Amino acid sequence: MRNDIHPEYQEVLFHDTNADVYFLTRSTVKSKTTREYEGQEYPYVALDISSASHPFYTGAQRKASNEGRVASFNKRFGAFGRRSKKQDSE
Repeated sequence: MRNDIHPEYQEVLFHDTNADVYFLTRSTVKSKTTREYEGQEYPYVALDISSASHPFYTGAQRKASNEGRVASFNKRFGAFGRRSKKQDSE
């Protein structure tokens, strides 16, 4: 087996900046910055989103944009399948 072909597998500190949660796990990711966590220095990687802040995992799924589209559709085309009151009385 050849030497020096495998990436370095080390403990890395990931920080979800939206939820302000830190994850300490092992990874091959390279980082130029380090942070101290629980008394030790680790390579540091900032994340925009993780399982701590993603709507699918937190259960806080947003349906506002979807509901707006459905309401807009119903407003424009909802009357096509309905009879008017004039037609019913005749």
